[in-house]
Amino acid sequence: MKTTYKNAKDSEITLTELMLPSHSNFSGKIHGGFILSLMDKAAFSSASKFSGQYCVTASVNRVDFLNPIEVGELVTLKARINYVGNSSMVVGIRVESQNIQTGEIKHCNSSYFTMIAKNDTGKKVKVPGLIIRDLNGLRRYLRSIEHIKMRNERKEAFSKKNFIPDNYEELLQGFNVKLELEN
Repeated sequence: MKTTYKNAKDSEITLTELMLPSHSNFSGKIHGGFILSLMDKAAFSSASKFSGQYCVTASVNRVDFLNPIEVGELVTLKARINYVGNSSMVVGIRVESQNIQTGEIKHCNSSYFTMIAKNDTGKKVKVPGLIIRDLNGLRRYLRSIEHIKMRNERKEAFSKKNFIPDNYEELLQGFNVKLELEN
């Protein structure tokens, strides 16, 4: 089967939504869970657009909430594919809010969602390869490779069969923790 390739531009999507009082938390700011739901929708849309398949969320890289979002602001999510594997895709998402009255735009958060393409029976399917056309695209692709590599190394080091507590004794000395391990 011949591999097809697509541009990251073929995966770009933009979602914009007005933030309503029903989206706010107890402090009057937009609830982080609501923003995460929008981010998941953006990741799904981008990955499905690129792959031509139904996609599911496999994992989410860290999400740092940098600036609060206010009721009445427009929130725009920009998403695009940064990396592709066999059936997986890493979608980079940037969230910005805009004050409608002043025009001020704030970067609220960024994150990376790993999405998996599935067929009608729920089996993983191969996704198109990615054509990289600029240094930013190359930087994003290589960042994803490094993240995947570090995630796999961390998973291996902290697996039940490989974990060696003595290897971390010195590291823990600077933290607010007291070990009272039972055998």
